[in-house]
Amino acid sequence: MQGIQQSGRVMYWGTGRRKSSVARVRLVPGNGTVTINGKSAEIYLQYNAGYLSATKAPLETLGLENEYDVLVNVRGGGLTGQSESIRLGVARALCELDPENRHPLKVEGFLTRDPRAKERKKYGLRKARKAPQYSKR
Repeated sequence: MQGIQQSGRVMYWGTGRRKSSVARVRLVPGNGTVTINGKSAEIYLQYNAGYLSATKAPLETLGLENEYDVLVNVRGGGLTGQSESIRLGVARALCELDPENRHPLKVEGFLTRDPRAKERKKYGLRKARKAPQYSKR
């Protein structure tokens, strides 16, 4: 069990990425509150049940949802990418907490980084693949 001690508290860090969003997640012993960019998770994720459940899913898998506070700094992308990057960051922090947590999280797919990202625009095209309208005459 290794964590970073700061002002007498043990913290566990995890970084999650998805598309263009990056989440830096800290797990601190507490009562289960989730704070994203200084706001409560419900307000930040606009009370969307899917986003809220995605961020808490790794904790619920291990039964630790009321034992750790989750402090998140996230930037880039939209709410879907941000919530999924938070999920990956929480899962990685839980693996740092205890290496035994890795197997159940891996089985659920919480430790898999989704590599899909926006394709770059090519010259001569309007977007990555959209070509200008063809005119025969």
